[in-house]
Amino acid sequence: MIEYLNGRLIEKNPAYAVIECNGVGYYINISLQTFEKMGSSESCKLFIHMVVREDAHSLFGFVDPQERQLFRNLISVSGIGPNTARIILSSYKSEDIFAAIANENVDLLKSIKGIGVKTAQRIVIDLKDKVAKDLPQLEISSLQDNTTKEEALSALAVLGFDRNRSTKVLQKIYGGSSSELSVEQVIKEALRLL
Repeated sequence: MIEYLNGRLIEKNPAYAVIECNGVGYYINISLQTFEKMGSSESCKLFIHMVVREDAHSLFGFVDPQERQLFRNLISVSGIGPNTARIILSSYKSEDIFAAIANENVDLLKSIKGIGVKTAQRIVIDLKDKVAKDLPQLEISSLQDNTTKEEALSALAVLGFDRNRSTKVLQKIYGGSSSELSVEQVIKEALRLL
């Protein structure tokens, strides 16, 4: 019904944004991923998914159409509603979630708050074919990096390091390095920073 909203950003926080379009302020639920990508510009454009229920009409906004498509795929899974899908998108980047589904990485999905083993397995089973169609849009190197990152994250968890702290350190490593690193190199660098 609403493809996107383009207007003036009135308010923004990690859970929602208010965008004014032609004198009307729209309250839009956003993920942490969208919050980080929005920036501080007064002008704002968000791609919209509208959820209509008996008691409420809710808008969910995304900086890019790929994140919105992933959101739509997630809410098509039995047992996952819009708010749970938003939590999933707030926990990891879209590329990481695509890679987790494509590589059947249930451990990554079940590490998300509110997602149990059965739900994580259902996400993989229901979305693996859908995600395979979307994968050509992602860069292959990005998927290889994500696989390496996941292996390194698992290794650090086995060594007893906190998963959230390890994830931040790995993001720092990948943010500062443009060359491909082996799992061993990533773990050594992470151990140095932890």
